[in-house]
Amino acid sequence: MEVPKKYDPKVEEPELQKFWEGDKIFAFDVKSKKKIYSIDTPPPTVSGKMHMGHAFGNSQQDFVARYKRMRGFNVLQPFGTDDNGLPTQTLIEKLKKVKASRMKRDEFIKLCNETLDKELRPKYLSDWKRLGISCDWDASYSTIDEESIKLSQWSFIDLYNKGRAYRTEAPVIWCPKCQTAVAQVELQDEDLKSSFNDIVFKVGNKDLVVATTRTELLSACVAIFYHPQDKRYTKFEGKKAKVPLFDFEVPIIPDERANPDKGTGIVMCCTFGDQTDIEWQKAHSLPIKMAIGKDGIMTDIAKQYAGLKIKDARQKSIEDLKQNKLLVNQKEITHAVNVHERCGTEVEFVHSKQWFIKYLDLKDKMMAWGNELNWFPMHMKNRFDNWVKGLQWDWCISRQIYFGIPFPVWYCECGEIYLAEKLPAFPLKDKPPVSKCSRCGSKNLEGEKDIINTWATSSLTPQIVKNIFKGTEIYDKLVKSPMDLRPQGHDIISFWLFNTVIKSKLHLDQKPWNDCFINGWMLDPKGKKMSKSKGNVIEPQGMIEKYSADALRFMSAGCKLGEDFPFQEKDLVTGVKMTNKIWNASKFSFMHLEDFDIKAKPKLELMDKWILSKLHKLIDQCTDSFESHDFAKAKAEAEKFFYQILCDQYLEVVKDRLYNKKGKEKHAAQFALYNSLLSSLKLLASIMPFITEKVYKLFFEAFEGEKSIHISEWPKFEKKFIDNDSEEAGDVVVEVINAVRKYKSDNKMSLKEEINKLTIPNKFESLISTALDDIKATTRANEIVFGKEVNIG
Repeated sequence: MEVPKKYDPKVEEPELQKFWEGDKIFAFDVKSKKKIYSIDTPPPTVSGKMHMGHAFGNSQQDFVARYKRMRGFNVLQPFGTDDNGLPTQTLIEKLKKVKASRMKRDEFIKLCNETLDKELRPKYLSDWKRLGISCDWDASYSTIDEESIKLSQWSFIDLYNKGRAYRTEAPVIWCPKCQTAVAQVELQDEDLKSSFNDIVFKVGNKDLVVATTRTELLSACVAIFYHPQDKRYTKFEGKKAKVPLFDFEVPIIPDERANPDKGTGIVMCCTFGDQTDIEWQKAHSLPIKMAIGKDGIMTDIAKQYAGLKIKDARQKSIEDLKQNKLLVNQKEITHAVNVHERCGTEVEFVHSKQWFIKYLDLKDKMMAWGNELNWFPMHMKNRFDNWVKGLQWDWCISRQIYFGIPFPVWYCECGEIYLAEKLPAFPLKDKPPVSKCSRCGSKNLEGEKDIINTWATSSLTPQIVKNIFKGTEIYDKLVKSPMDLRPQGHDIISFWLFNTVIKSKLHLDQKPWNDCFINGWMLDPKGKKMSKSKGNVIEPQGMIEKYSADALRFMSAGCKLGEDFPFQEKDLVTGVKMTNKIWNASKFSFMHLEDFDIKAKPKLELMDKWILSKLHKLIDQCTDSFESHDFAKAKAEAEKFFYQILCDQYLEVVKDRLYNKKGKEKHAAQFALYNSLLSSLKLLASIMPFITEKVYKLFFEAFEGEKSIHISEWPKFEKKFIDNDSEEAGDVVVEVINAVRKYKSDNKMSLKEEINKLTIPNKFESLISTALDDIKATTRANEIVFGKEVNIG
């Protein structure tokens, strides 16, 4: 058969992708009787294009899907996009150079949806397809599509009816830049420079020195606290202190939460500097004085600092304290500050009416729920446990933005709440479910303006996926069971994984999946996290164009699950070399397999038994590795077998039989070669899907019957081929051949050059006597004899 001289991935990979899509190779079959393997695939945030982290993590996820498909499962691997909420709003504002707050809400929502549908989502999907991700593209969803809106709103109503969703006016974490409430899960710690300032409060004619980093909050000071056992300050109990720069006094109160070893041991409580301020406010019924507005600008309470930005007010107040000789000491520090993970802005605490999910009372149950899951790798469960232990807030799910899923709620001016009866609901446009309030009779019912946080929707992905198949015969089966796998990055265990467990348990009393598959990050070449601000981002699209999707996937299989992996371009070069090796070895093999009789059962010779024994041990090992998601080990062993055993040794040994022999000798070599090459391709198929598919279709499809290697049967381990004696003997043959190769290389001889006599140690005679013809042909030895040691002459 005629095979192209070179393999061109730029041509072949897109063509193979079209074939897979056109023939629906990866479609989930709702009528199949096969056992289902379902994957709760991470819906990436639509940010314009796939980044290297997506390419790395989603490739590893796809290794599992392709492997399970070859093991005979009916694989459900859908594809979703998380495109509602703040990330999309911010992106659209940037792309279209608009501001949501300056547009009519309906017009902005329309702009978002049109941009997602016509520009962002199609390009985004093409990136994933180009990487070779084997999703069922017909089983797709968006977290802003109608079904997701209905499910998210149903979730809220269900939790409300169960007493879990509640609305209250309380201190909330607030992002001044995004101007919305955020949840604890959306915070990141960032080390920022600041100053620790010792400032003077006056108690009568005495000075009371208080240490603080937040002088801009002096106008919002409501109390001074000290530890009740701190003898330095017990004399001040019941007295009042005058706040510096402002003409009012606050009470001095003992409280065990004051740390006597931090700063001066006495601390001011403001509305609200931190979590402790909030606790003190509740515990001591202190007044609320909001000096910082929701826009991050100082309010009128701040008096002379009103209208300033937070940092400007801080700097100005420090200058004023110095000028009034009220700053007695200042120390430069670096401390961890909570910032909003979306924009990097320092968060504040503001008093605001928000919707929450009550779950702090469930912390013991949360720990038990984490124990129900199988974690790969196991140590990643520590992140789940630590997050649960550190929870301090109920889950704030309302957001003060314009694009997203609306709360299905209307309010009466008397405070009565009405929930939608028909979903999806759009309270700013739809009529309320009642014509007048049942409590006060008012007809003035107002729809909720806030939207549901995107994580409250994406935490429903198992249910979203199952609902795709509502109305089919397989729906009930899907609903009754957890999904099999949740693959995701370690950075969103506290975001996506945790909240999905919570929702599944609260709604269905069911774990969402059996296994958690946690991948690491793709780092830059220096081991640093890739970041646009650092300028160290490497785009996968460019690497695919330069090398190939197979090469990028091959690199992604190069580290253990859960480990971060520094990007090295040489790993892509290695992937290209592997691709070329597969192509060239296959091309050579096809030349000698054209007359192969797949039904024949030839009598195998020593080196045929040798490679088949090693092959079946490899199959057993790779199967175990894939079952435990240790694809790095499977990849390394399959690569080693293909390069070192099949190509470097076996093909060289059997060349003479393939070229020059006929009958049983050639048939035995063909049998071993066919099975070794096909099995190698299958073992590598989930990692390098394009080259393995191309080689399979060129030759093996006609013999195997399946139109794609990816729906063919995974190599079957057969114990009958395990032959340790033949392996031992074959290893000796290889050792002898390698000794001759080294001799020729050292003596600058061509490997094809003949040698007169090859002497092999006597102790090996009984082991390798049946392989002398193969040895003679491979080494080009005219005569082989046995003696004391290897001798070439």
